Amino acid sequence: MPASPPPAASPWGRRIAIVATCLVSLLVCCGLAWWQWDRFTSANGTFQNLGYVLQWPLFGLFPAFMFWRIRKLRQKAEAEPGPPATPVEVPAPRPDADRTYTDRTYTDRTYTDEDEELAAYNRYLRELNARDQQAAE
Repeated sequence: MPASPPPAASPWGRRIAIVATCLVSLLVCCGLAWWQWDRFTSANGTFQNLGYVLQWPLFGLFPAFMFWRIRKLRQKAEAEPGPPATPVEVPAPRPDADRTYTDRTYTDRTYTDEDEELAAYNRYLRELNARDQQAAE
């Protein structure tokens, strides 16, 4: 028996879910704004609480704004004639001949152990590390 395609989602069901999400978000954020107002008007309230009173309703309105904006962008895209967008191939990065990557450290080839100053510094670091290891034991 062949599998039947899944039923198409109802556009009204999606709209109801969007409206419910926006309303719940607004109610929760307005409740948080009320809580911050109570904190502001209490004896230990600060102006930071007042800032949150003004900020929480904006957070509550943000989902509604985003759904409105997405809808407008979708309508604009459907109204514009043109070929469908094709994916653009991104070329692979070319390896850099002057640089090497070893053991999660980055070094230039010009600074290898052939450089006497760097070699002396690395010997000094090895000696310090050995002293720390001996002192820890």
